[in-house]
Amino acid sequence: MGSVRKAVNSHHEINSHCLKVESLGLETFPWYRVCIWSCAFGLCIFVFQRNGSFLSVVVSSVNTLPFVFVLDEAQNAQQLHERIQSSSMDAKLEALKDLASLSRDVTFAQEFINLDGISLLTQMVESGTERYQKLQKIMKPCFGDMLSFTLTAFVELMDHGIVSWDTFSVAFIKKIASFVNKSGMDISILQRSLAILESMVLNSHDLYQKVAQEITIGQLIPHLQGTDQEIQTYTIAVINALFLKAPDERRQVSCISLEMANILAQKQLRSIILTHVIRAQRAINNEMAHQLYVLQVLTFNLLEDRMMTKMDPQDQAQRDIIFELRRIAFDAESEPNNSSGSMEKRKSMYTRDYKKLGFINHVNPAMDFTQTPPGMLALDNMLYFAKHHQDAYIRIVLENSSREDKHECPFGRSSIELTKMLCEILKVGELPSETCNDFHPMFFTHDRSFEEFFCICIQLLNKTWKEMRATSEDFNKVMQVVKEQVMRALTTKPSSLDQFKCKLQNLSYTEILKIRQSERMNQEDFQSRPILELKEKIQPEILELIKQQRLNRLVEGTCFRKLNCRRRQDKFWYCRLSPNHKVLHYGDLEESPQGEVPHDSLQDKLPVADIKAVVTGKDCPHMKEKGALKQNKEVLELAFSILYDSNCQLNFIAPDKHEYCIWTDGLNALLGKDMMSELTRNDLDTLLSMEIKLRLLDLENIQIPDAPPPIPKEPSNYDFVYDCN
Repeated sequence: MGSVRKAVNSHHEINSHCLKVESLGLETFPWYRVCIWSCAFGLCIFVFQRNGSFLSVVVSSVNTLPFVFVLDEAQNAQQLHERIQSSSMDAKLEALKDLASLSRDVTFAQEFINLDGISLLTQMVESGTERYQKLQKIMKPCFGDMLSFTLTAFVELMDHGIVSWDTFSVAFIKKIASFVNKSGMDISILQRSLAILESMVLNSHDLYQKVAQEITIGQLIPHLQGTDQEIQTYTIAVINALFLKAPDERRQVSCISLEMANILAQKQLRSIILTHVIRAQRAINNEMAHQLYVLQVLTFNLLEDRMMTKMDPQDQAQRDIIFELRRIAFDAESEPNNSSGSMEKRKSMYTRDYKKLGFINHVNPAMDFTQTPPGMLALDNMLYFAKHHQDAYIRIVLENSSREDKHECPFGRSSIELTKMLCEILKVGELPSETCNDFHPMFFTHDRSFEEFFCICIQLLNKTWKEMRATSEDFNKVMQVVKEQVMRALTTKPSSLDQFKCKLQNLSYTEILKIRQSERMNQEDFQSRPILELKEKIQPEILELIKQQRLNRLVEGTCFRKLNCRRRQDKFWYCRLSPNHKVLHYGDLEESPQGEVPHDSLQDKLPVADIKAVVTGKDCPHMKEKGALKQNKEVLELAFSILYDSNCQLNFIAPDKHEYCIWTDGLNALLGKDMMSELTRNDLDTLLSMEIKLRLLDLENIQIPDAPPPIPKEPSNYDFVYDCN
């Protein structure tokens, strides 16, 4: 490995090209790519790579550029390990900068960790913090921040999953927490400290307890009030991690969960997120949208305990809630403890009133709340509606009690089924997806957003019931229409609950019927024999068109996010197919690209001829590993892998279902297999329908021009309006 070899010609031209390396003990890897990595202190530094993997570092003096000394990664790791312990601050700073960059490579990371590099970094953080901060004042800005590079290297090394998080001391945790709690901390240090705390909480129960003792939500709130969106994102990520890993979250609301729930219910945190994040004068990036989605899901998951709690018919406190519903609706003017009349009369009156309230069990309505879900959550919603929207509650109950029995909208039964439906829509009780960004701003505008959401929807249900002139037999049909109304309104992402209410006003039953009719016409299926024969004839042509579209999309490429079971990493990689459809190019990216990434910047290659198979879902190697990813249904549905060589694979998690279908279809097309995705079926149906309709047009005696008609002249003025309606 110490051999000397010429790397460039006598004119010292430095080009990115391939060299054949011989007599270096690396004959099993005959081809390497040579590229400039950096240049410092009069040395030109190169990296030899094969398919993008880090193999070795080449150092050459400018005066002896034709000669290259090849050092393997173990030697390079050893040198950096020694350099970061240098007594020279300049040398140490430069070494830490190099370490922060090289630590992204798993091969180098393994070698550095084998030298007990993680322990060295943690010791530097624990013991040298004050010294670093003093150096910040005297060192030039171009040298950067020594502590920042140290923490960056630590984060990159730990993200490889080689070292367990359980090995860190309380002193290290306290030091990292102090960076977060201290005001005026450097942005880069604060960002990396928040990332470290998030990983600690997500990957170790013991560290969760220790971090929770050092960090409070109150100490994190000031970071949300700043203007740096990355800091806000990492701050919400830490809040989510603390919330997500509260003990026994799936079975009971622990003391810590209760504390978190109380904090999240405070107007301060919600209003700060609404004001400084959601309504800030800047666009919300994908990572922030994901963290807001996670916070939304975890907040709604606090309802799971009540949703899964059955009512105890013998519990007087719970029965009193039902009595209160009856009193507000029918005895608002009377004394609640009025005991006039015989017991039999009161029972008869209660039974009559409970029937008017729409309970299934008129004698003992407590039995209606023994089904889970929605359990006691439905009763909580009904009581909230009765107390906070009393006029609307009384109007609905009295309005329905005055109708014929078969035409009344049963408030009790409707509330129970509606609560269950809303829990399904919002996926109450399910873990948040690793890839979803679907948060709703309106849920951050009210401290009791779910209850208010219910109040709007129960009034919608009553309105739709009247519009449909429904009877008791139509109950399920009404619920289906209401669900469609709510789902369509939610897709518009209203910014407030009032805006959501306005959207629902425009989605009357009549409008839903029009939408359904339009969709049916667009999806009209011709079943006659001649049409079926025509379909069969033109289907191969349509499938070939879809195949070309899929391959063209693979040529354009897609940016994928790196995900693992440890934490959601803000790292990306890109993959695209070569124009000749023979090679897949892929490689890591520093940030999400704005457009296509050129082939020459993606140094890893995989020949299509080497691909053995494409597997999806639970059959993927990265879904079989232990960790949180395999337990997440949405991630499982977006996972696919390319298997090649003997035990090699390229693992993907698509950003969404559409990209998943595009890539699985395209890869199957490359392998000569059928495209079986749902997107292909939909595209095939749409294109077949369009083609058939075009071919069935009555064109008799109509001359079709060979050339397009000429473009008309521009109008003399533009003072006119075209009404699309």
